[in-house]
Amino acid sequence: MLVERGLQVMNVEVVGDAYAIASNYLRRTGAIAETSSTDERLLEIIVRMFQHGEYNRIRLANKAIAKFEANRSA
Repeated sequence: MLVERGLQVMNVEVVGDAYAIASNYLRRTGAIAETSSTDERLLEIIVRMFQHGEYNRIRLANKAIAKFEANRSA
């Protein structure tokens, strides 16, 4: 599914899958709370990387996890 976001078109499925993978891992490690709400910071990281040309959902999730954890420890 494609959704227009500003002037760009985004594949919601890729972003959603990457978010699901990353948030599941981060919830299991205790980095984010066990809630049903979306972690805006994590979603922002994934969307930004998608907009910069990363379209592989596994790579998006892994890079987002690394950035999220690096920002958390800083």
